[in-house]
Amino acid sequence: MSPRDDIPTLRGQDGEGSVQVHQDPSMKIEGAKVFSVYGKGGIGKSTTSSNLSAAFARMGKRVLQIGCDPKHDSTFTLTGQLQPTVIDILKEVDFHAEELRPEDFVTEGWGGVKCVEAGGPPAGTGCGGYVVGQTVKLLKQHHMLEDTDVVIFDVLGDVVCGGFAAPLQHADRAVIVTANDFDSIYAMNRIIAAVQAKSNNYKVRLAGCVANRSQDTDEVDRYCAEVGFDRIAHMPDFDAIRRSRLKKKTLFEMPDEDDIQMARAEYIRLAERLWKGTDPLAPAPMEDRDIFELLGFD
Repeated sequence: MSPRDDIPTLRGQDGEGSVQVHQDPSMKIEGAKVFSVYGKGGIGKSTTSSNLSAAFARMGKRVLQIGCDPKHDSTFTLTGQLQPTVIDILKEVDFHAEELRPEDFVTEGWGGVKCVEAGGPPAGTGCGGYVVGQTVKLLKQHHMLEDTDVVIFDVLGDVVCGGFAAPLQHADRAVIVTANDFDSIYAMNRIIAAVQAKSNNYKVRLAGCVANRSQDTDEVDRYCAEVGFDRIAHMPDFDAIRRSRLKKKTLFEMPDEDDIQMARAEYIRLAERLWKGTDPLAPAPMEDRDIFELLGFD
């Protein structure tokens, strides 16, 4: 073996500098439209994902939502409580997946949405990508993806490593949740770069962004115009959305107040747009210095 035979190839795999393992072809999700939801930590990804799942269910679609966060709180507004994680359940059977039944790790939530919490490795150890892979493997082994129209991955925080980016290997479209502020847009720019890297070898493409918890969208729209991206929904800072989480419910279970009905209508509009298909966007992410010049200062 030559001195350089053990050095990984860093170009042309999942983006320059990547040493990610490629997805096993047998783990490909087929027959369903798959969306991955990303965004800055605390921006409202789980609220967006759960209400989007509920909107798809209202449209008559068979939906599976997969939470990819150790907090395992992605689906609690659909089910009314925190669900155990796939990793914790696998630990209980010493990772003998054949001993599990679907009801051990899948909970039916509002509107028939199937809810799964992948969980994550203990803090400071392991990789979120492994957790996502084990979850998809388990779902396929139990044929849980065969009667599903829509799969939504709700992914932890900003994309800063290949583990967080693992759901992009399965997705058709990535949706970014942002707000009308610098930090959220800065995170969105990094996510765009991650999706573009994955799109070199996978089918995933960007669908657009959701302006969440924002009265205005001028900064989001200015960024989108600069890089060639689309805002596909706008969710104002309605107190009803905060109240729904406190009550452990999606907006679709809340009383028919005016702001709740407006928010529901926007989620249904977003679900219809995603179901019909969005253009495969290929924006050019900005350099950090350029974002500061565009949005960071007057």
